[in-house]
Amino acid sequence: MNTKLELRNTDSSTMQAARLAAFDTPLQIARVPRPQPAAHEVLVRVKSSGVNRLDVKIHNGSAAHARVQLPAILGIDLAGVVQQVGRQVSSFKVGDEVYGMSGGVGCMAGSLAEFATVDAQLLALKPRNFSMHEAAALPMIFVTAWQGLVDKARLQAGQKVLVHGGAGGVGHIAVQLARAFGAQVFATGSRAHRETIESMGAIAIDYRSSAVEDYVAQYTAGEGFDVVYDTVGGTTLDASFLAARHHSGHVVSCAGWGAHKLAPLSFRAATYSGVFTLLPLLCERGEGRAHHGEIMRQATRMVEAGQIRLRLDQRRFALADVNRVHQLMESRSAEGKLVIDIAD
Repeated sequence: MNTKLELRNTDSSTMQAARLAAFDTPLQIARVPRPQPAAHEVLVRVKSSGVNRLDVKIHNGSAAHARVQLPAILGIDLAGVVQQVGRQVSSFKVGDEVYGMSGGVGCMAGSLAEFATVDAQLLALKPRNFSMHEAAALPMIFVTAWQGLVDKARLQAGQKVLVHGGAGGVGHIAVQLARAFGAQVFATGSRAHRETIESMGAIAIDYRSSAVEDYVAQYTAGEGFDVVYDTVGGTTLDASFLAARHHSGHVVSCAGWGAHKLAPLSFRAATYSGVFTLLPLLCERGEGRAHHGEIMRQATRMVEAGQIRLRLDQRRFALADVNRVHQLMESRSAEGKLVIDIAD
């Protein structure tokens, strides 16, 4: 008999969690009080927690826009099983398998724990053809891709779409989403990622050997792309302004940090939007949570229809490995999305 496991399971008032006490210090595995759901929340038994680059920035203290309150339980994405529902919740029942962007920013505890209380509006039923491990990798990157292409750029069938960073987390979902909407998709990446990009249905562009003026001329006869989604930032966002279609092009970015000259975009009479996926999770704001749930329901529909597949790192990690996983993410040595499995 596994006595340790038995003792853990009999204590219903606490849970195991990875907790951040101070920025840029290792996360500590500790026993903390198990949360209880408010009227609009559900209690989820977390099975897997997806890891995003933002989680590492929060850990390092370099994500002021996330405004996390210490000590904090990090982890933005989760997949798990509903254990308890608040009295105002009618959309889920005990035993439902759910996923979504659940917290890990602001004052909302995250998914690096055995249990999490989550606003029911943020969640959707997970795809039946995805494991918990797979489902936990999808929420933030799918919501970010959807908000950029659908909500901001108003993507239409037949348009030419350029995705910068087409093999990355958001990028490879944006490529598939644009393809599913009937767009012709092009994506930048390194030569090593050409096969990955092409397997997603996009025409690969080697950003190291092709100048923006050259691929705009080659693929759009110099007119520019209808939609440009920048997932990289920096000089890539500047290049995006030069790649937008004259008069009707739209550039959207989820990485719009730094100072940028908008004149090149204005000279093309094109437009720009930024994506801030975290807004519904910030406690002093919180608007848009229902829309997050709507987007996740769209994700479930598309995954079950075979329109979305994930580029996952094949290594498996437990909660005790969290600091190693964050190091892998920071070193950019992962080959696909990283996921921490909290429970079997």
